This record gives sequence, structure tokens and C-alpha cells, in this order.
Amino acid sequence: MQRICVYCGSHAGNRTEYQEAAYTLGAEMAARGIGLVYGGARVGLMGAVADGVLSRGGEVIGVLPRALFDIEVAHKGLTQLYEVESMHERKALMEKLSDGFIALPGGYGTFDELFEMITWAQLGIHNKPLGLLNTAEFFNPLLALVEHAAQEGFISQYHSSLLLVNAEGAALIETMLSTPARPHLSKFADEPRPIEP
Repeated sequence: MQRICVYCGSHAGNRTEYQEAAYTLGAEMAARGIGLVYGGARVGLMGAVADGVLSRGGEVIGVLPRALFDIEVAHKGLTQLYEVESMHERKALMEKLSDGFIALPGGYGTFDELFEMITWAQLGIHNKPLGLLNTAEFFNPLLALVEHAAQEGFISQYHSSLLLVNAEGAALIETMLSTPARPHLSKFADEPRPIEP
């Protein structure tokens, strides 16, 4: 695994643990020779994870839509910073540059990016590992929602287990490195037959 794409908040959140976990994850990635692909900003958890990688001399690639350059959130110390036209282009390039994905605490943007990559995995567009860094149990409500959707028949049990979850960055990376690639299973493989009228 050469690079991991990290999705996370452009805010630091209300707990110091969030920023500390982001920085520590970045430092751990660099210590293992794993580069970072992320949204390119210097603020919030995004800036913290980038700074963690850079603190150990690691590679950091940012991908930032042109509109966000105008509000001066771009990180100035990156290995490489791509400027793209749209959020769609940003997400596609981040996926292409990465060998796996980790989501840290964040808001709508983080959820959007995470669920797009889960959906792509479900559809067989990629077969890369997906991790959640569950700092301070931030993702417990989201995991409960996924389990609820599975129980209600909207997500198969096979696909509900796509997410690898850990509260510690080093352990999460180790799990991602050691978990074999999962064969693609069509989301319709175990679909029940329609009810006859």
C-alpha cells in the first residue's frame, strides 16, 4: 500500500482527541512509508493529518477545487497539490491516486466522500480497503445506521461489513494491510424475488 486517502473534517471538532488522532495517524502512515492523499487544506483535521505525515518526512498529495484556493485554505507545505475544477473531479482523482481509504471524524463532506467510496466498492468499481478511525466513538451512530439498514434489508450483510473499524490509527492501518482483498459480490446477489401480485 503506497498511499491512503484520508477523508476528515475541515474543522477541528470539539474534542482535542480528534486533532491528536489525526496527527498521530499521519505520523504513523509516514513511519510505515505510506503517503497521504487528502483534500489539500491546512485547516481542521485535514491540516492535522497532513502535518503528521510531513513531520516524519512523508509524501502528502492534496487535491483542492479551484474555488477553495480563493479563500486561502490550501496547505502550503505539501509534496504536491492538484488544482481541480469541481468536487466530482476531486473525488475521482483522490480515488485514482490511492490504494485505500480512511475516514476520520467530519461533517457532510466527509460522509459524502466515505459513502461514495463504499458505494463504488459495493458496485465493484474499486476493491480497496475502507477504514474508519473511530476516535471517541464518533462513528458509533453511523455504524448503528448501517446495521439498521442491513437489518431492514437495504444493505446485504456482506456489504455491511466492508468497513474496517478501529479507535487506534496504528491498529487500523495494520488491519487494512493484513485484510485480504474481498471478491466482488453483486449487491443484487441475494436480492429476494419480487412479490407476486
